[in-house]
Amino acid sequence: MSVTMVDDLRLDDAPLALATDLFDGRTAIVSGGGSGIGKAVAWALARLGARVAICGRNAERLEAVEVAFDARGWPVLTHICDIRDEAAIGRLLDAVTAGFGQPDVLVNNAGGQFAQGAAHIAPKGWRAVIETNLTGSWLMMQAVARRWIDAGRGGVIVNVTAANSRGMPGIAHSAAARAGVENVTRTAAVEWAPHGIRINCLAPGLVDSGGLSVYPEAARAAFARANPQHATGDPWDMAQIIAFLACDATRFLTGSTITADGGAALWGDLWTIERPAYFSDSFQKAQIHVA
Repeated sequence: MSVTMVDDLRLDDAPLALATDLFDGRTAIVSGGGSGIGKAVAWALARLGARVAICGRNAERLEAVEVAFDARGWPVLTHICDIRDEAAIGRLLDAVTAGFGQPDVLVNNAGGQFAQGAAHIAPKGWRAVIETNLTGSWLMMQAVARRWIDAGRGGVIVNVTAANSRGMPGIAHSAAARAGVENVTRTAAVEWAPHGIRINCLAPGLVDSGGLSVYPEAARAAFARANPQHATGDPWDMAQIIAFLACDATRFLTGSTITADGGAALWGDLWTIERPAYFSDSFQKAQIHVA
């Protein structure tokens, strides 16, 4: 599958690593399911037999997925939802329960950021990213967990974060939010284990779902240095890992983060803004020469 787009026909033909009846009779919610990794996740879960509810803020994208699912005979529910709004989340869960019954799986995929040096991020921009990536993810987690606990049943949550073990130059606000999601995942995994609730994270590295053009050209030119594979990730690969984390095969896995970054945590140098001259090879060589 091309990593430059999340195309319907490519998602149909992409090979599945899991059994096609794995999620028969189960309901999954995917936030940010109208595009990118979220769309690939929704497609994978539908192909694996799940009833899929997707939410997001872009009605056009959600409607396009709904039309595609209807054409394939897959049960789907779409719902406009701002995950920063507790009341909106409540309405989403009410709609899913009315249409499909209690959800079994929540994939917390919605999020976003913009590239800017840490010294220049305005308070408004900082709050916007934190509210979406951290607070929104938490509100979704808590809302679905409360319903599971009240109903005396368990469930599975998969949070999509980002590989950031060495920091994320150019998106400090997102780095802080993603680290927060991973920590609250570990904490809630312990507190909610008695209720049969499992929570894990997938931390993708550089994944191209058609949105890398938002980063400066100078940064994109250096993306090949981000990991030892000299490659960008594929949304379909991320979707299959998420499906694996959501299925019963991982019933003994909770509070963990799976990193899929092409080895970037071991070797690589990813900047989402232009790398300062201080970190350039030419600067280092000049320093050595002066010394």
